Amino acid sequence: MKWDEFKALVSGLSAETPLGKMVSIRSENDKDTIKRFTKEQKRIRNEWRSRSAQNMDKQTFEHAMIGFEKMFEAMAK
Repeated sequence: MKWDEFKALVSGLSAETPLGKMVSIRSENDKDTIKRFTKEQKRIRNEWRSRSAQNMDKQTFEHAMIGFEKMFEAMAK
């Protein structure tokens, strides 16, 4: 199966399926929604984010660090 076909199939999954729930938890970025996550949902999301961070290439990491520096500079002003 080609990647585009797989993406099309996965994007059609309902959030009510186990895989759909997992994808929904892992991809959530709304702070208020995350605050209402259960302990298990937070664990799932944090494990996914940690794994994603470990697989980050050097250029992406450096770009993210520059973004953090700018964010902290703006907060300090």
